[in-house]
Amino acid sequence: MALIPVADDEVATIVTTLEMRTRPPLRPMPVAPLRLVRWQTPTLEAYRMLFTRVGAPWLWFSRLAMDEVRLTETLAEPTRRIFAVTDPRGIEVGLLELDSPNGDVVDITYFALVPELAGKGHGRWLMAQAMALAWAPGVACIRVRTCTLDHPSALSFYRAQGFVATARTIETFPDPRALGLLSADAAPQIPYLASRR
Repeated sequence: MALIPVADDEVATIVTTLEMRTRPPLRPMPVAPLRLVRWQTPTLEAYRMLFTRVGAPWLWFSRLAMDEVRLTETLAEPTRRIFAVTDPRGIEVGLLELDSPNGDVVDITYFALVPELAGKGHGRWLMAQAMALAWAPGVACIRVRTCTLDHPSALSFYRAQGFVATARTIETFPDPRALGLLSADAAPQIPYLASRR
């Protein structure tokens, strides 16, 4: 056993990859006052705003670090499907992103609701929507990744939905708060050591 130092301006996390290789039995769709809206070609501003709203509490930053050309290309990939979750007023309150670059494997790349909706059963509704979209003919596996920076219930939630953990890795990366990609007060549950300088 070893403790490995992490620089003050970096963050470390354990990433768990989970897979589902058998389509779950059909169940009634959970009830929610939400709607899933396909974003065929989201504007970068709208995408980044929603990405930040749902992801900043968990230090999501990868799409914020991409330059405009790279992000435009990524969002336009033909294997990628992007959905906004909207509330009854039409306000975007969640993000679902699916990618299937290999055809028979679908990655749930992003899956999140704004923190205010946590613990109200809306995650089960969103997962049911994701499963209905992902399990298309020819799909053999649905994959999702979560990490120790995500919501504390994320791993157990995915397992309860039928996903099985298949791999763990350790990831370190520059703290997006130190890079100015997220505000210094984002994700207060994750120590921001670079602020001590």
